[in-house]
Amino acid sequence: MSTFLSKAILDFFIAFGIVLGGAMIGGIGAVISLQPPTQTMLDISGKIKIWALAAAVGGTIDPMRVIESNFLDGNLSPAVKQILYLISAFMGAHMGTELVKWVCGGGRS
Repeated sequence: MSTFLSKAILDFFIAFGIVLGGAMIGGIGAVISLQPPTQTMLDISGKIKIWALAAAVGGTIDPMRVIESNFLDGNLSPAVKQILYLISAFMGAHMGTELVKWVCGGGRS
């Protein structure tokens, strides 16, 4: 498997896992603190979606700098790769959020 595809798949599953794991652990915390777990899980999954995206692509703003510097220099290949990595991570985070909504009964928020 190519390096690009491997990293894109990893970005997808890292973002997916962050959203799903964060919501599940947050749900456990809600039960312990006597709050409604389903609503808490829905809230958490929506709030950490962007952080899951950032963590999956490296945790810093460096991917955006790669896009900016390469795009302005006319070298599109690294910029396109970074954009595809971001899309892959976003899809993982979004699918994690949708799975939490599905598990929690469709998501009322």
